[in-house]
Amino acid sequence: MSKSVFFHAGCPVCVSAEHDIINLLGANNVDVVHFGNDKSRINEAEKAGVNQFRLW
Repeated sequence: MSKSVFFHAGCPVCVSAEHDIINLLGANNVDVVHFGNDKSRINEAEKAGVNQFRLW
């Protein structure tokens, strides 16, 4: 099974959702990408369909 990818920009709602997703899927099954920590993956997110985000 491939990993799911959760892109987020670090707002409190996103961080809470990150924890929920990890609890549901397991840390080994999700790749969490925080744009505030890794801006190099923004192009990947755009290719995956993310079209609006705000860096906190």
